[in-house]
Amino acid sequence: MKLFLIFLKKSLLTLFILSLLLTFTLIASYFWIEIQTKERVYFDINKIPAKKVALLLGTAKYSKQGHGIINLYFRYRIDAVVELYKAKKIQHIIASGDNRTKYYNEPINMQKSLIERGIPKKAITLDYAGFRTLDSIVRCQKVFSQNDIIVVSQPFHNKRAIFISDYYGMKTIGFNAKPVAFRFDMKTPIREYFARFKAVLDLYVLKTSPKFLGEKVQIP
Repeated sequence: MKLFLIFLKKSLLTLFILSLLLTFTLIASYFWIEIQTKERVYFDINKIPAKKVALLLGTAKYSKQGHGIINLYFRYRIDAVVELYKAKKIQHIIASGDNRTKYYNEPINMQKSLIERGIPKKAITLDYAGFRTLDSIVRCQKVFSQNDIIVVSQPFHNKRAIFISDYYGMKTIGFNAKPVAFRFDMKTPIREYFARFKAVLDLYVLKTSPKFLGEKVQIP
């Protein structure tokens, strides 16, 4: 019994230390990305420099609460990139998202919404293999030959995307879509701590590559 208690005590102490290390790593990763990128995200359309291409990061069009309810992250991202285009801050849009099945197609949904808002189809290029942020950023450089872009998403997401693009030597700034109020989504801000830790792990430890690259695509 005494040996068991000693073992239990040591196990709990080890678990406690590991928990502290994990918490510290999560927080450190979060603020590393925050500090490195905070000066390169813009809310004001008048202050953001003009660039040729915007990379619009995908998300589901409809909320998981039910079909037909527009996901606010999606709506606000479309609003932001339309604002950029109509203000002549960009000439072309790469809509990058997940197309995991024929029934789930983020790029096509983004394209349809953009066209409905007056963006010409010829100004939109679809990236069907933007399965996650790292894939979208690396494919933007390796497949679409773009190194100087405006990335469009919510502020927390833009910062992570810029951090990834920094690793690949890209000149990326972010135009912030309207944030989604915490009362509508409490999970995403918490999940971002883990997403930023994963970004650091992918880049500096695992050297993760995109799921697909493929042949070069010329942007008009």
